[in-house]
Amino acid sequence: MDDFLAYLLQFGSLNHQQLDLIASKATPLFLLKEAYFLEAGQVTRRVGFVLEGVLRICYYNNQGQEITRNFIDELHLATDLRGLEYGLTSAEYVQAVTDCRLLVFTKRDWDELGNTIVGWRDILHQVTTKHLREKLARISPLVSQDATTRYLEFLENYPQLANRIPLAHLASFLGITPSSLSRIRKNIR
Repeated sequence: MDDFLAYLLQFGSLNHQQLDLIASKATPLFLLKEAYFLEAGQVTRRVGFVLEGVLRICYYNNQGQEITRNFIDELHLATDLRGLEYGLTSAEYVQAVTDCRLLVFTKRDWDELGNTIVGWRDILHQVTTKHLREKLARISPLVSQDATTRYLEFLENYPQLANRIPLAHLASFLGITPSSLSRIRKNIR
């Protein structure tokens, strides 16, 4: 819990009473590797904060291929913000890539925090902005670079993820086949 509270305090001030309220709303959750935190077709009813492990966001394209869109590692929130806010069903899956330990808040408790804590929405806005910047920094190179450069840049920018993600998921994220990724890895050694 301390990790989550320290994380929030980067974005704003909270007093002891507010921190205690936040702590009282959190429930620990352990997800085994390959278990789902959220499945497509479900309405998002919780927010998770990753304490340990890696999740991935994935979907199936119109050819039935599984596509990894993003990864969520430690000290990041995991939810479908649009679905949480508007009660829409998710078009994507959030799946554990490794065994994961999370703190989870129900939508009801998350909303209660927003209605009770002055400045909560400002803190969440800053958190969301930070995550969007990170996401854009991770995704933008995928559009304009060749596969080798994308892989090398991924290794440089996210060394903590490279050895924790199965090659098939990393290849999907990079927009290449697993065999292409294997060749790239072999050629750069």
